[in-house]
Order: sequence, then C-alpha cells, then structure tokens
Amino acid sequence: MTGEFADREEPQMRAPRARHWAGIVVTGVVCAMLGPASQPASAETASAEATVARVAATPAGPRPRLTDSRPCAGIAGFTCSYLTVPRDRTGHTPGTLRLPVAVADNTAAPRGTLLMLSGGPGQPGVGLVPRIRQRVSYLLNDYRMVMIDQRGTGEGAIDCERLQAEVGSSDITPPSREAVRECARQLGQGRHHYTTADTVADLEDLRQALDVSRWTIDGVSYGTFVAQHYALTFPGRVSRMVLDSVVPLDIDPLYVAGLRRTGWMLRQACQEQNCGFDPAAALAGVVRRYDNGVGVFDLIVIASIVDPKLTGEGYFPVLPLLRLAAQGEPEPLNQAIAALQGGQDTPPAEYSAGLHVATLCADLVHAPWGNSMAPLWQRDAAVAEARRNLSARQVWPFEPQTAVGNGIVQACRYWPPARANPQPPRHRLTMPVLLINGDRDLSTPLEWAVERAAQMPRGELVIIPGMGHSIQGRNAAGDQAVQHFLLH
Repeated sequence: MTGEFADREEPQMRAPRARHWAGIVVTGVVCAMLGPASQPASAETASAEATVARVAATPAGPRPRLTDSRPCAGIAGFTCSYLTVPRDRTGHTPGTLRLPVAVADNTAAPRGTLLMLSGGPGQPGVGLVPRIRQRVSYLLNDYRMVMIDQRGTGEGAIDCERLQAEVGSSDITPPSREAVRECARQLGQGRHHYTTADTVADLEDLRQALDVSRWTIDGVSYGTFVAQHYALTFPGRVSRMVLDSVVPLDIDPLYVAGLRRTGWMLRQACQEQNCGFDPAAALAGVVRRYDNGVGVFDLIVIASIVDPKLTGEGYFPVLPLLRLAAQGEPEPLNQAIAALQGGQDTPPAEYSAGLHVATLCADLVHAPWGNSMAPLWQRDAAVAEARRNLSARQVWPFEPQTAVGNGIVQACRYWPPARANPQPPRHRLTMPVLLINGDRDLSTPLEWAVERAAQMPRGELVIIPGMGHSIQGRNAAGDQAVQHFLLH
C-alpha cells in the first residue's frame, strides 16, 4: 500500500502489555461498455463462497510442480522456473497462468523455506530477489528463500497503458474515470480472477510444488495482507510470520488513520529541525485555501517512505514547501506534487497499476458503497454520503474531501462490479507473528498494526521510532527484531 486523534494531538495507543527490548518498543498480544455485473449478486456470492471452498480444500489431481527450471539470470544461487495455475479458481472459465518463481539453491537450509511476499498489489517477486536477498541476508544461511510473481505482476503484468501513465505506483493519485473504465474493458471478465484469494490458492500450489509441509512467511505492505489471508486459510502450513508495515484485513479506502497521523508526523519533524512554525496548522490552512489536499497527502505519503524525518535531503523539502504555501506562495508545493504524479517512468513489469486496481477493488470489504459487487449507479451517491458523514475533526489537518478524493476511492467507484474477494474461513492467527511498523508510516499507519496485533494471541509488535514504510534492510533495530524472532 502507498499506501493514518483529537485535531491537534496524537493519542497514546496502548495495548495489554508492553516491554522495552534493545531500545525498541515491543508490544505483545497487543496493503463492450461497462454495465452491471455479468451475474446477479446471489450468483456472485455463491461464486465467492465456492472460491473459499476450493482454496481450503485439498486439490484433486496431480501435485502442482515447477517447470522449465534453470539458473536465474543475474541471480547467483537461485533457480528460476514456472508454476502453472488455473486462471479461474472457480472452474467456470478454462485457461492457465504461468507464474515465474525463484528459489534459493540451499535445499538443506536448517530452518526450512522462507516465502517473501512483495507489496502493492502490483509489485513482482522474482525481479526483486537481488534487492530482497541483500536486505535479509542475515537469514539466508538458515532459510531457503522463495519469491513468486503473483498473478498479474512481473513477467505477466497487466498492462493498462492509460491507467499506468496516470497513476504509476501511487495509491493516492486519483485516476480518470476513462482510464479506469478502459482498463476494465481490456480485462473483460478476466477482472474476476485477481483477488487476494486467488493469490492465496496460487501460493498453496507453490508450497505443494516445493514439497514442503510448512514454511515461514515474511510479507511487506500488501504482502502482509496476502500473508494473513494465507495463514487464516491454511494455518497448519505456516510456522511463523513476519508482517512488515501492516495492512489490516479490513482496508480503509478513506485512509482516515493516515490523514490523522500526518499532523503528528509533521510536528515531530519540525521539532527535530526547529522549523519555527506549526506545520500541521499550516497544512490545514493550505488544503482549505487551495483545495489540493489529495496532492499534498500524496507528496507526504511518499516522503514518509523515502524521507520520514522530512529532512529534504535528496527529496522535496516538505516543511519549507508547506511554509511557503501557508504564506501565499503555493506554486513550489504544487510543482513538487506535479513532479511526483504520473507513471510514465514506471513500467507495468515493475508495478502494475492495472493489477493494483483490479485486486484492491475486489478486496475492499467496506468501501462507501459496500463491496465490489455493488452496482455502479449506487457508488457516486455513496461517496457523497461518506463525504457528508466525515467530520473535519476525524481527518484533521486534512478535510473530508481529501478522504473521498484519494486514488483508491476514485478508481474503485468506476471499476465495474466484480466478484468480491472471498474472506478466509478463520479470523484469528494463532501461530507466532512478528509485526514491525514505523511510527511515521503514513502508507500503512501504526494504528493499523496496533489493531492487528491486538487480535493475535501470539503476536508481538515492534514499533520503530522515526521510520516510515518498509523496515527490513533499512533499519538496524527492525533487522535485530526479525533476526531474534526467526533465528532464536
């Protein structure tokens, strides 16, 4: 995901027990013309339930296997191959997909197999192996690392040219209605086959193809969402999990928690830099005066990923830009926003905007209009009602229009009815789980991680002060926590 309580104060988030460990706050237990859907709602619901049943059941027929194995080009010590899976997990439509897989060659790793799940949705797996291998190198003498291109990504990426050009890899940048509908027309009925439950079933096929009885899963951002759904569907197949930058099971498309947390983040950075003004109050004034809340939030979310202390080194100086805009000079701020928007430099193989929309719009459980089966004619009124029901206090220093104007809401309000993501058959994760989250992450805000950790009886939440999105390989304390959890 790119992606979170009083107006001016960040509340203290508490959990049943807490301890300090190696300087890290650790709390335990605490991502033809479009018309109505092709089937009526009752048939879509039946299809969703059938998908859950097919995912949870032991598949009939021969065991899945990896084919066309060969050394991975440019990735020493890894073998690349393909996993062939059904395109339609309900069995209604024939056809298959070939998903690239990369597997480390240390087959006798003493602690077994480590499945690494990338984010998005939209990121590939195999192409990220060199980067991820470096980030978790301290684990790879003990674990055999595996990555897969989830359906619709990487080598088989969905390529919706206009949508890709408009939004690239951003959750927040709103696409045009025309780009969304063009992408949906391109996919046709295939749009039904990119839910997280489809990916969960693909991962179970991968586990069987690797001939491992249980594995460890490490997911980042949207990868944490996939990991949780897999573990809830196949709990006996997961030894333990690491969830880095946590996405909840019930994604909030309005980003209320991230909008609220922005003021706290800005004030923390200002205090560290002695910036000499109140950036949260300045932001509140700017977005109301210039009606650019979505763009400003997009800018700050990206900053929370690459420059969470907002130093401006190698990136846009957010605090000075806000100050200038508050003083009546919005042009530099708006130029910075414009420079970040668009995906002309983001090829689909690196991040598929089409897959991102197809998956998120199916996965949403509580969009303003309900789930993905809601007819298009209901959605505009539902967005307007959501706007009316949000108070300024709920999203300060932003305003309610920012919440309903972000890219997830604006893309999914135009995405045609599709089969909803089937929900996993269980609701509590009982295996050991390590959750790690930066306190300045606005893409997957800390509130989400606190919420999920509280639902895990063997969950342990490690909060990394001063960090934003995606911790592993970028923060020594976070790596120490993962190393302790997985190697001791």
